[in-house]
Amino acid sequence: MALRHEEWMAEHGRAYKDEAEKARRLEIFRANARLIDSFNAAGKHSHRLATNRFADLTDEEFRATRTGYRRPAPAAGSHGGRRFRYENFSLADAPQSVDWRAMGAVTGVKDQGDCGCCWAFSAVAAIEGIHQIKTGKLVSLSEQELVDCDVNGEDQGCEGGLMDDAFQFIARRGGLASESGYPYQGDDGTCRSSAAAGHAASIRGHEDVPHNDEAALAAAVAHQPVSVAINGEDPAFRFYAGGVLNGDCGTELNHAVTAVGYGTAGDGSRYWLLKNSWGASWGEGGYVRVRRGVRGDGVCGLAKLPSYPV
Repeated sequence: MALRHEEWMAEHGRAYKDEAEKARRLEIFRANARLIDSFNAAGKHSHRLATNRFADLTDEEFRATRTGYRRPAPAAGSHGGRRFRYENFSLADAPQSVDWRAMGAVTGVKDQGDCGCCWAFSAVAAIEGIHQIKTGKLVSLSEQELVDCDVNGEDQGCEGGLMDDAFQFIARRGGLASESGYPYQGDDGTCRSSAAAGHAASIRGHEDVPHNDEAALAAAVAHQPVSVAINGEDPAFRFYAGGVLNGDCGTELNHAVTAVGYGTAGDGSRYWLLKNSWGASWGEGGYVRVRRGVRGDGVCGLAKLPSYPV
């Protein structure tokens, strides 16, 4: 295992401050690697895990830097009777598969780094999608503006936030800057009003998908990318390497991703295609396929609180 750790360090460019830290990280790596090896050796899962670049982090360290979704109070997260514009859409009229990447509505995979602002990346990806669908122009938008400027409510930069609140902030502000105009820094900063003033895209607000209703989620995703809250700290998700993730994680919401499509795998498994914000080396090029068609909360809780910008 020590040799495996050395090879892993070389692969991921990891260095430690001293031998004591290296020894501590080896023990964390050992525990995670054993869990991953045991999972893969069972041979009964439709997805596989890998000792990715998060393999030397404790659960607490990973949660603090790589997630960041703040579960809202029940009243704040409820559908609240607001219109769901796709409620009369028949899935019989929808395509069997949807991939907004192929339709030019998804920017490249991004990396939030050691900043718990997944909520900003999820919201931005959904806005990038609807902006392209409406205008025909795909523009990479600024997560850093949300991290720096949207700090007067639940959204608190690298300490977590909510996509719905981000949508409301952008709607009130009149738009969001481009990535190039307000580039990502990966830490909390002071709001740069001059950079934020150059709006590259705008929305009017947002709507929530009815809770625990994958048919409603499919109707929404058939029309645009959708922000999704999920259990991203579970090892089944954290160490995901490929395949269709099939019910091996809990449903406590702590991470945010963006649903950019759905389809059916070669073995007949129906799945959601989710864009993550942990870089392209994670999962399937930065994406994860999660089993679709599960009653209730959905796999990893993905059906609990989806929403989308309008």
